[in-house]
Amino acid sequence: MPYPPSLEVLKERVERSRSRRLQERHPRLTLDEKQELISTYHPDFVAGRMRPLAVGPSKGLSMPLELANVIEGRSHLDPDEVGELTPDYDVDVLIIGGGGAGTAAALTAYEHGARTLLATKLRHGDANTMMAQGGIQAADKPNDSPVIHYLDAMGGGGFTNIPDLVEALVRDAPGIIYWLESLGCMFDKEPDGTMATIHLGGSSRKRVHTAKDYTGMEIMRTLRDEFRSYPDLMLLEYSPAIELLSDGEGRCTGAVLHNLETEERTVVRARCTIMATGGSGRLHYQGFPTTNHYGATGDGLAIAYRLGAHLIFLDSMQYHPTGAAFPEQILGQLVTEKLRGMGAQLVNVDGEQFVYPLETRDAVASAIIRECQSRGRGVTTPAGRLGVWLDTPMVELIHGPGTILANFAAMYRQFYRFGIDIRQEPVLVYPTFHFQNGGLVIDAHGQTTVPNLFSAGEVSGGVHGRNRLGGNSLLEILVFGRRTGRMAAQLAACTPPGRLTLQHVARFEKECRAAGLRERIRSPVLLPEYRRPVR
Repeated sequence: MPYPPSLEVLKERVERSRSRRLQERHPRLTLDEKQELISTYHPDFVAGRMRPLAVGPSKGLSMPLELANVIEGRSHLDPDEVGELTPDYDVDVLIIGGGGAGTAAALTAYEHGARTLLATKLRHGDANTMMAQGGIQAADKPNDSPVIHYLDAMGGGGFTNIPDLVEALVRDAPGIIYWLESLGCMFDKEPDGTMATIHLGGSSRKRVHTAKDYTGMEIMRTLRDEFRSYPDLMLLEYSPAIELLSDGEGRCTGAVLHNLETEERTVVRARCTIMATGGSGRLHYQGFPTTNHYGATGDGLAIAYRLGAHLIFLDSMQYHPTGAAFPEQILGQLVTEKLRGMGAQLVNVDGEQFVYPLETRDAVASAIIRECQSRGRGVTTPAGRLGVWLDTPMVELIHGPGTILANFAAMYRQFYRFGIDIRQEPVLVYPTFHFQNGGLVIDAHGQTTVPNLFSAGEVSGGVHGRNRLGGNSLLEILVFGRRTGRMAAQLAACTPPGRLTLQHVARFEKECRAAGLRERIRSPVLLPEYRRPVR
């Protein structure tokens, strides 16, 4: 739907100020200004929206109410009723999750000789990887280095990141780009054949590699095609894990899967297991919309925690500054940071730029919330939602006609089907839940605190500290997907099969009862519930 008359009038203010704003450069925030802005307006700091865990190895760790309820939820399985567990599959390496991290792990474990099974909740590739638009960071240009990339990533995370994990991330980055290209990934290139790179917020060099504005989709296509070229690489779709298995002494020995189509349960015994279940945006923290795919409900955190895995930084969530605020049909869908990287400005109801567009994401999101909720300078949509303008026509004024279609084909289509041409009209945006900064504690090889249980991708914590830079998530899933696949295959080769028990589930239930936890939901949630209750 084109803009209604009420928004057309406000859009004219943006157009009138555009020529002046093209000549201006909004000042960057000082460190003190940035810290005050975030601590005052970022959703992580809203009073009463987080609570500490009451049980488990990370007891006392604060996190959103919605996630705490999932992690302290009741298992789908009653150990007293399940009885003896007999494996339906017996493998070296089990990977839980079929996005970029899980598929990279499966390919790498298979390369190292492991009998490998990949189990995924929905279809292979239904993951946040497919929806990542901005690009992937790697310091592979003459004016850049892994050291500079390291400093950018640490600074973006407020220097709370685990240094060993950031070192692994930046060291492996150039090799990841080479690996992807060798598999057929089509990155954007300059006329002379060199890689085209851009800035995203917080990066001091142009090191973000892109494939238009569907980089994640191109990477996932490449990985999935490679996976399917190996007929003996096993795949189970529509089969999320509902519980991990242990040998009764703390070592992970596999998982129980639940087939969403047949309701049957499958027992997989594995010498090593890799958790690659992604994030939790479909829990809709504080009622925010989300960029996340349908199955992102925090499953891996819940079942790994019951087995004894430690958690970190789950009091820190990333709200992407620019989720679609209009039209209502695409509420919360990502409006890529790459647009701001190429000149689009954030503008309030008065047509004024109010924040430097490439501050880190936590700062930009906080600035938008402040502009709308505290200063009263947001734009109200026909549905009553607040937003600010992202002045996309500036991209072509700066870089020339044709730039939008050449670089933002997905963004153009996303809005044009509702009658909005981003080449000529600004779009309305507001922060949307995007990324879970924290997760399972891991070392530089992806080993969790539970023996023989590894973790890769968004379900892990520590790589990004308390704020992730754009372009480092696609990098993380591949670096740690490759690292966990390699290490799990090597460890599996010298690990005997283990017993299959649910003793840890019984212990967790006992601890929850002792803590007085009542009215607990079943977890993992598996799929979000959007149906309205029948009255």
